[in-house]
Amino acid sequence: MIQKPSFPQLALGLLLAAAAPAAAQTTPTSKGETGAGIASAGKVIPVAEYYEGGQEAMYAFIAKELKYPLMAKRNRIQGQCIVSFTLNPDGTMQGIKLVKQVGGGTGEEALRVVRLLKFKKPEYPILTSLPITFKLGATGSNATGGE
Repeated sequence: MIQKPSFPQLALGLLLAAAAPAAAQTTPTSKGETGAGIASAGKVIPVAEYYEGGQEAMYAFIAKELKYPLMAKRNRIQGQCIVSFTLNPDGTMQGIKLVKQVGGGTGEEALRVVRLLKFKKPEYPILTSLPITFKLGATGSNATGGE
C-alpha cells in the first residue's frame, strides 16, 4: 500500500527540488577569471587543441574580434549562438553553418568571427561546433565565446 506524504514532507521535498538547480549553478571562480568566455571549467572543445595557444587563446581572439550587433544591443538580446563546421586535414574549414542563434544579427556576427579563426592541420577531419555567447555587460555590451 502506498502512503501519501504529509504536508510538511511535501513542502520540504518541493523546497529541496527548487534549491538543487540553484546550488548546482554556483561555481567558484578563480581570482584572475573575468568570465572571458571559456565554455565552462570542465568542458574542452575538441577543435581547440588545433588552435595556436589552445582554448583560452581562441576565446580571447573571439572576444577581441566580436562586435555586438546594433539591433541586438538596442533590443537587449543576449544568449548563445552555436556555429558548426568541419575542420579538414589541411587546416581549412568547410560547411560552416549556424545551428542556433538568438536573433538581432548575432548569428551573422558569430559566423563572421568563426570564419576568421585559423587552425593547425589535424590528422583527420573533425566535425565540431563552437558556442559563442553574447552578453550585455554593466558598462555596455560584452560579447564573449562560450558560457
